[in-house]
Amino acid sequence: MQRREILYLSRKDVEEVGMSIEEVAQAVQEAIRQKSIGKVEMPPKPGIHTKPNAFIHAMPAYIPELGAAGIKWVGGYPENYRVGLPYITGLLILNDVETGVPIAIMDCTWITAVRTGAATAIAAKYLAKADPISLGILGCGVQGRSNLKSLKTFFPSIWDVRAYDIIPENAERFAKEMASIGVRIRSVPNPRDAVEGAEIVVTAGPIMREPNPTIEASWLSPGSFVCTLDFDSYVTPGAFRAADKFFTDDIEQFRYYKSSGYFKETPEPIGDLGDLLAGRIAGRENGAQKIVCANLGLAIEDVATAIRLYGKAISKGIGKKLPL
Repeated sequence: MQRREILYLSRKDVEEVGMSIEEVAQAVQEAIRQKSIGKVEMPPKPGIHTKPNAFIHAMPAYIPELGAAGIKWVGGYPENYRVGLPYITGLLILNDVETGVPIAIMDCTWITAVRTGAATAIAAKYLAKADPISLGILGCGVQGRSNLKSLKTFFPSIWDVRAYDIIPENAERFAKEMASIGVRIRSVPNPRDAVEGAEIVVTAGPIMREPNPTIEASWLSPGSFVCTLDFDSYVTPGAFRAADKFFTDDIEQFRYYKSSGYFKETPEPIGDLGDLLAGRIAGRENGAQKIVCANLGLAIEDVATAIRLYGKAISKGIGKKLPL
């Protein structure tokens, strides 16, 4: 029988591969484009919940055009910071598309963070005003950092950043550490100060099954774009309804989560990122529209990023080959 090996990539290995934000965004955009023409398999992600407001999700995807198939097994535990662990942890497995044999297993922390920021930037390209200057970040953890880096990469005009976190020390640390990317960052004491007047708002808190949202419709400025990464945990139903346009990254997945008890009073999105990329639905049409997009996180984004990262790791000799 043929000897089979799997490439193991630790978190350090994944980061050492050195994929740029631009490369990840290219992979994510191509994955969304393939989805927009019906050329992917991506069932809504099933999950188990061992604690309130925590989750472990299975995220499978197949993208024929990229020769990529795999699954991410990812957990989100909002209380992990109390024991020195990140909110998001997990593994990603890639399979050979011809035989189904696993070819790689890798830490998914870096991929999850960077592909999420890339998806926000892609959404902003269609839904935010041109040359935005002000940005509000709510949630100053890994996703807050990744989203700021991605948005600054694709919108170099961003300069004025206001950061809020339920733990003030996190916002203060965020402001000090992230100023190095060429923005003025202020930590603010409440969510309203981060949102009012911001042209782009990103909510990057934990996903809550029973949310206590704070962002009101009256806080959103004309021309603002809000990208929620935490479902409806920060944005009130009234703010969702007040948006001139409401999008998501995947309509099918949104409906799945709504049927599971999330987005209880949230209206139906008018389309998703695939519709925007395909030109089936117009994005921003004027400078006054208030637009919201709920990015739930797509398995195709993970797998598209992972297959490209895997190829680069092989060419650079990074990782450890293990027998199966």
